Amino acid sequence: MVAARRFFVSGKVQGVFYRASTVRVAEQFKLRGFARNLADGRVEVLALGDTGSLAALLDWLRRGPPLARVTDVTEQVEDPAEYPDVGDFRTG
Repeated sequence: MVAARRFFVSGKVQGVFYRASTVRVAEQFKLRGFARNLADGRVEVLALGDTGSLAALLDWLRRGPPLARVTDVTEQVEDPAEYPDVGDFRTG
């Protein structure tokens, strides 16, 4: 069963390859969605896939790539039916 989650990642997460690294990790977990920078300095991640893969992504998001300094990750449960056109993971 496909599930959807939206994550908001705070800390030093822009300019440290956080989005590109997120795409690589999400592809390994066979997730669909996107990662994009927000104007307030956070990164937003929308991910669709099985719950085990989403949990593994969340675990990685809390650490991020080596240059990142994650201070907080919030998670929102989303309805996957709201995102029928979301394809392969990408940066936004």
